[in-house]
Amino acid sequence: MKLRIGIWMGVGALVVVLWTLYVSSTPTTPLGNVWTLVYLTCPIALAHHHAFSFYFVLLINAATYALVGAALESMRRHYKPA
Repeated sequence: MKLRIGIWMGVGALVVVLWTLYVSSTPTTPLGNVWTLVYLTCPIALAHHHAFSFYFVLLINAATYALVGAALESMRRHYKPA
């Protein structure tokens, strides 16, 4: 179970890296509906009016994914047929 939660945390960190690369490589035009996907996959982006460092966002998003992963893994173990 610890390995799976670690994988969830790694995916959360990877999401931040990929969104950072995408946003920095696109022109400064409004991204429109892309922000909806950003808010769903990186919830700390909802607080975009605050100045957060890249590493802080990376840590918070990884922790968020780890918590979601822990909840889903505990539900999976609970409902797993014996």
